[in-house]
Amino acid sequence: MRQAPTHRIVQQLEKRLFSLRPPQALLLSFIGLSLAGALLLKSPWASHTGTSWSQALFTAVSAATVTGLAVVDTGTHFTLFGQWVLLFLMQFGGLGLMTFGVFIIYLAQDRLSMQHRATLSEALNEPGHGNLHSVLRAMFGFTIVMEAAGTVLLSFQWVPELGWSKGIYYSFFHAVSAFNNAGFSLRADSLVAYAGSPLVNSVISLLFISGGIGFGVIADVTGKRRFRDYALHTKAMLVGTLCLNLVAMLVVLALEYGNPATLGALPEPGARLWAAWFQGVAPRTAGFNSVDMAAMLPATAFFIMGLMFIGGGSGSTASGIKLSTFIVMLVATRAFLRSEERPVLFGRSVDPGLILKAMSIGMISLFCVVTGTFLLTITEKAPFIDIAFEAVSAFGTVGLSRGLTASLTLPGQAVIMVLMLIGRVGPLTLAFTLANRDRARIQYPVGKLTIG
Repeated sequence: MRQAPTHRIVQQLEKRLFSLRPPQALLLSFIGLSLAGALLLKSPWASHTGTSWSQALFTAVSAATVTGLAVVDTGTHFTLFGQWVLLFLMQFGGLGLMTFGVFIIYLAQDRLSMQHRATLSEALNEPGHGNLHSVLRAMFGFTIVMEAAGTVLLSFQWVPELGWSKGIYYSFFHAVSAFNNAGFSLRADSLVAYAGSPLVNSVISLLFISGGIGFGVIADVTGKRRFRDYALHTKAMLVGTLCLNLVAMLVVLALEYGNPATLGALPEPGARLWAAWFQGVAPRTAGFNSVDMAAMLPATAFFIMGLMFIGGGSGSTASGIKLSTFIVMLVATRAFLRSEERPVLFGRSVDPGLILKAMSIGMISLFCVVTGTFLLTITEKAPFIDIAFEAVSAFGTVGLSRGLTASLTLPGQAVIMVLMLIGRVGPLTLAFTLANRDRARIQYPVGKLTIG
């Protein structure tokens, strides 16, 4: 029986795509998704006044990499069709286009080949292949539940304000954007108007924290009841997320409490506390802001840059160097200062190879951010803190800006787009993609260097 032409084309595309190394396939999937999104956003049905090619490509890359930086106002520039294109780009980009492809194959064949497992493992940043089925099921199930719950809860805020149809649509758009850590908003001021709203602050922050903690962590937590039974990675992510979020809230609250242009403009202490919480946890790649980022003190902006650089969890909708990478670097440094042979975390020693990988990710990421900042200082005329903030935000796929995005030159937009792609794919994945697969057959004798 002859196969249908469409079926043969799909098989041929699948064969070509999965014949690539997983890092290459992952990078090309985001590039392809961005280009397809740019074509749709450039169409006359996507905007009210027309979109240039540079605007369409920049917006598509920002949505596909779930960054949220925008050169046009999402709510007024794009039509309903254009906004739905952004929704699909955010959803596919947040969970990963390769993950969707493998999931479709899994549903159709009820099994995963070793090639598909390797690709999925790379896309989800899961080192082992044994629990990929559970992670896959937990990922899609949890996504549907959280986005649906977020839509229902946010509708209590926006339905009374905007009416049923527009209020539910607003709620759905922001729920998808928040869970995927995209940061796109239909309001020009993001969520500044709701800085003191307990409902909006709690629901949006819960969505982007749950989406950015990692689907492997979600699968582990839902499958076990006691903390001591959790995997080491799960324990590190839960404790690390709690500690970092609390520290971030307290620092933002302390620095900005008396700033009349940010927290100081809010009339009640409760509203200032909500705003400090939201703006402390949002830089972990969420991209929403409830206060004016350009009005923040330089010290606060610098602190937020550190949060953006760290990012969220591995195998999540978030980016950055990842919190687990930061934790490994911390425990390795602690072990060195204590003259310990191997770092220990929750009663388990950390593999030296993992430490080397964490240090490599940190160095490559720092190199990318410094290089991007250097190039932007050439292409843009703006204060250095704004330029550096924009570069870190793009690399961490955060989407926060101090007002520079809309005025970026074309070369500056190109730099930001490259940073967004690198940040979403992962610096180490990009390095593996560009590296030579051939290993050196000659081993050299060990030498000594004096450092420090």
